Amino acid sequence: MAEKKKAGRPGRKPPPGGPKRQMLTSIDPEIIRRIKAAAALKDTTASAVMEQAAAEWLDRHQDGKK
Repeated sequence: MAEKKKAGRPGRKPPPGGPKRQMLTSIDPEIIRRIKAAAALKDTTASAVMEQAAAEWLDRHQDGKK
């Protein structure tokens, strides 16, 4: 008897660093292209680049602190 597969998208690994949630936003297409290209050069993902950028922005703006 075949084993049941776990629910979820095939071929996708859970993100590193624990559970994550999606956030939909609109960004200029040229900025998106540059982020993806820079991420590829650094052997990382656009999501990781954006998360790091957001964390650094929040560090500079105290109103975003926990």
